[in-house]
Amino acid sequence: MEEVKNKRVTSRALIFMAIITVVIVVLFSRFVYIQAAKEVQGTNLEELLETRWSQSRTIEGHRGSIHDRNGDVLAEEITSYTITAILDDRFDSYVTDPKEAAEKLGPVLDIDVDTLENQLSRDAVQVELGAKAKNISYEKRREVEDLEIDGILFREDPRRYYPKQTFASHIIGYTERDMSVARMGLESSLDDYLKETNGEITYQKDGRNRRLVNAEEFITEPENGNDVFLTIDSRIQMALEQTMSQVDEEYNPERMMAIVANAKTGEILGMSNRPSFNPNQYESIENYTNFSVTSRFEPGSTMKVFTLAAAIEEGVYRGDDTFESGSYEVIDRTVNDHNEGRGWGDITYNEGVQRSSNVAFSKIALEHLGPERLYNYVSAFGFRDETGIDLPNESKGLIAEQYTIDAATTAFGQGSAITPIQQIQAATAIANGGKMMKPFVIDRIVDSDSGDVNYKGEPTVNGEPISEDTANEVLDILETVVSADEGTGRPFAIEGFDVAGKTGTAQIPRDSGGYMTGHGNFIYSFLGMAPADDPEVIVYVAVDRPDLEPHQVGSEPVAMIFRQVMEQSLQYLNIAPSDEDEVSSVQNVIELEDYQGESPEEVSDFLTEEGLKVTVIGEGDEIIRQSHSEGAEVIHGEKVILLTDDESPLVPDLSNWSARNVYLLGEVTGIRMDVNGVGFVQKQRPSPGSDMSNLNRMIVELSLEDEEISEEGEEEEEEVDDSELYEEEEEEEFFMD
Repeated sequence: MEEVKNKRVTSRALIFMAIITVVIVVLFSRFVYIQAAKEVQGTNLEELLETRWSQSRTIEGHRGSIHDRNGDVLAEEITSYTITAILDDRFDSYVTDPKEAAEKLGPVLDIDVDTLENQLSRDAVQVELGAKAKNISYEKRREVEDLEIDGILFREDPRRYYPKQTFASHIIGYTERDMSVARMGLESSLDDYLKETNGEITYQKDGRNRRLVNAEEFITEPENGNDVFLTIDSRIQMALEQTMSQVDEEYNPERMMAIVANAKTGEILGMSNRPSFNPNQYESIENYTNFSVTSRFEPGSTMKVFTLAAAIEEGVYRGDDTFESGSYEVIDRTVNDHNEGRGWGDITYNEGVQRSSNVAFSKIALEHLGPERLYNYVSAFGFRDETGIDLPNESKGLIAEQYTIDAATTAFGQGSAITPIQQIQAATAIANGGKMMKPFVIDRIVDSDSGDVNYKGEPTVNGEPISEDTANEVLDILETVVSADEGTGRPFAIEGFDVAGKTGTAQIPRDSGGYMTGHGNFIYSFLGMAPADDPEVIVYVAVDRPDLEPHQVGSEPVAMIFRQVMEQSLQYLNIAPSDEDEVSSVQNVIELEDYQGESPEEVSDFLTEEGLKVTVIGEGDEIIRQSHSEGAEVIHGEKVILLTDDESPLVPDLSNWSARNVYLLGEVTGIRMDVNGVGFVQKQRPSPGSDMSNLNRMIVELSLEDEEISEEGEEEEEEVDDSELYEEEEEEEFFMD
């Protein structure tokens, strides 16, 4: 009996040991598997431990900036602030009196007080105060802080800012304020270059989230976006924006477009449209289209420039031959001259060019060139294809060539539709000895960290449709369009410079067929080059359906833009007048000397007597710098700035100064000028009479006819503490972030 009992115990012990052995083997196998695979039920143990005992923090990169050709900032990332309110009384600081807080905050943030009080009375730990409390400026934050309301906190957020407001807006485009999405323009097309990549820092922590001493750090450096430098010249662009705004206000056209280009390289120095927009306030955009690149329309008589060039190149143009102007029968159609078909009798072809005769160019196209050769030159001048400019949404031309009449109408600018930028490209062939230059707006793209150039825009010949001799002959004839008594371009003459150019009056097709009629229902344009003997600058301006009085003509608003922009462009680029002897004899032009070392009082009196406006900086005994170099020729009424050796000069009153004169002040004094808006100076920081000796930067707001400064610009300007304009570290923190 005892023996049986022992066998049972032994048997049970063996079974138990076997079970224990199996469990140990299974557990050991599991441990081995876990150690090898480092995974349990799909969860990576290393990642779990890393997450539990590690802390990661994002290192934010910065979106690249956009600059003009001289380095002036056109788009940049700055710091903005979002207001939050703590409502929970468990915190040391919270909103104790919602009504009082709302009454203080409402006027500052432009939020309805009752709405604000309801938000501050909610049963929540904390709340944000809506759209008007987001993306506020540093100045607005300080204004809110001065209210000393308990429980009000500020969160820093990066924000895209456009310091020059309405300025080359269709070129630059815009992003959402938080830069999450690039919406249009170069901001969108160059997003891959401009966009930043955030970095990360990871380190080990203990159970209380404290960083472990001597723990290893793992850092992934952020990659800042590239900086983009444009061919745009801010001084020329500012003159363009200012003049177009004046014309827009006076004539209220349906739309306008203007382009300024370097005739030798194809660089775009300025480009603007109306309607335009302020990218800081993109919610109010009315026009998203860059008309200069995207909009194609019948060009009108500016097309005659290229028909003329084709005829000269083919040896079929004889300017002294005569023809009967007025009307011309083309099979079953009649081409009339623009004076209702009356014409000017029997005139030469040269006079036909000057008078912009449709009959002359119809006869050239059909009787001298022939349709086939005409269309060959239409292709050679690039009117069928995109120019390839580095801007988005460019359109091709639409060339009418189905019927015989199409050749005649295309020759004088009707029937076929092309874009302004195509006309600029084609005009470079006339201005550049037959070599047609591809237009471009991106000068270079630079790595913002290393300074390496990742892309460089270069002048590119897009074709050579005519010879140098032909180009020179065309220029000679086009110069008479502006200078001759019969020329339609006489309103576009600029004193001191010979201008070669051609006017255009384009009919506008109706949706129901035919063309619009009535006074002012045309697209008025001018394509001009200067100096005429060897053009450096090309300007194209088009004004669509301006409001004209019965006595006004369509060339008036176009000439207003062209003359001011071309004249200032030539001055900015230091291009000498066409005939120095002729210019020096003009009473309204004064040649300046080197006045350094001379008495500011004597020089000021002399220049004032000569009809110039003189601003003297400081009360020193000697002039140490002047705004215009020796030999510069300035026009009667122009401003000249003289800097003296005074060690403590005072800030001048800039009221009603133009943007050009503000930049001149910056060049003379070495002070950086932040110029916002268009028009003339209405506000400035520091104020007149402030100490100028250690000043680093000035903020200037421009406006037309004392109109209200935009809310964004006003916000940036009104609350600036002048001390921040003097101290470099504060300046960098505030302006550049």
